[in-house]
Amino acid sequence: MIRCVVVDDEPMALEVLEDYIRMAPNLTLQQSFSNSLEALAYLQSNEVDLLFLDINMPDLSGIQLLKAVSKPPLVVFTTAYSEYAVKSYELDAVDYLLKPIEFDRFMKAVNKAAEQLQSKSGVVANGATAKDEASVAKDYIFIKSGYQLIKIKLDAILYVEADKNYVSFVTPEKKILALMPLSEVMQMLPPEAFYRIHKSYIVALQHIEAIDRQHVNLHKQQLPIGKTYVADFFKLLNQGI
Repeated sequence: MIRCVVVDDEPMALEVLEDYIRMAPNLTLQQSFSNSLEALAYLQSNEVDLLFLDINMPDLSGIQLLKAVSKPPLVVFTTAYSEYAVKSYELDAVDYLLKPIEFDRFMKAVNKAAEQLQSKSGVVANGATAKDEASVAKDYIFIKSGYQLIKIKLDAILYVEADKNYVSFVTPEKKILALMPLSEVMQMLPPEAFYRIHKSYIVALQHIEAIDRQHVNLHKQQLPIGKTYVADFFKLLNQGI
């Protein structure tokens, strides 16, 4: 488990990050602070893996706090001000989250941190290799649909279909509608398991039943292969999927 601390002087922002950490299967909330000086004292005397740190705070800013910690943990900066982005990366931050923070974007930052921690240790606490742990962390995603965050198992997704500003995650049982571009969906899905075959479709390679030059068949559905995607798609097939 990745031990986390949250520092944010805004109560609502602090609560959101606390909830997200509790929802994530590989995180544990060690402590949270609304006061940066109290957080500094804690960080100086306790081992922490990952710090979610607001930049714009009274007393000590997040950047000042981080510089004051003798052995700083990995840090993900959070702020409502995009002009801090460059400064955060200069300090070797794992990631930079702009408020209001969506859960899927939060998990991207978490996965980056997990990879860095695993590359340092090589072995996780339960004895699995870092590669094993990474694959476990990627077996599902959370999608914001309306006012809900819906958990979807990756192996249940047949394909993803875009319609204007929305996408539908299609499983054998249902369709889950979300407001996001297909390009963002591609960043969420493991590239070894999903492939974009059309401007409007991403398919799960494991569920493909048949292919011709113009279509992919899966689960009683026939999806078109776009002209601009066909060459790369068949190159992938020739390499073995």
